[in-house]
Amino acid sequence: MEDLYAYLMSVPPVPLANKPHEAPPPFSWRWTLYFWRALFFTEGGGKSEPARDEDWNRGNYLAHAVAHCEECHTPRNFLGALKGGMAFSGNVGGPDGQNAPNITSDAETGIGGWSVDDVQRLLKTGMTPDSDMVGSGMKAVVRGTSKMSDADRHALAVYIKSLPAIHVDVPPPKDGATKK
Repeated sequence: MEDLYAYLMSVPPVPLANKPHEAPPPFSWRWTLYFWRALFFTEGGGKSEPARDEDWNRGNYLAHAVAHCEECHTPRNFLGALKGGMAFSGNVGGPDGQNAPNITSDAETGIGGWSVDDVQRLLKTGMTPDSDMVGSGMKAVVRGTSKMSDADRHALAVYIKSLPAIHVDVPPPKDGATKK
């Protein structure tokens, strides 16, 4: 931490004023967070489960506390809170209007046909098992996960592959494209 702080203090400041918040009311009213937190916030993430192995527990921690996979891959309610019963099931029109796919073990609408190695490869290279490349915000995620150790990518893949299947209705393809 001291080295990181020293580096940040060595970088010249950017000569730009802070940008104002872009959230419209009531989301820009900071005092409303008190009520939102009372309804939806739970401290911590990725609680250890002694009945599970070390890889699963490490992956659970990485998915919730480090990579925050649910933030993109879980739909939200009208107040912006994650829909807990739909965790990791995808988010149509999610962050920045981009779709985040279902990463549960559902064979039809999720990644049920993927192996742990497939998930690890995606986290390292951004390539899916069918040789497609991730896009949108997942590119930035892969820039981070590609720098993880092989052991951490493996643990994250083990956890993701353990997610229970949630079948979701997939939106129709855009622009007349056909589904594979």
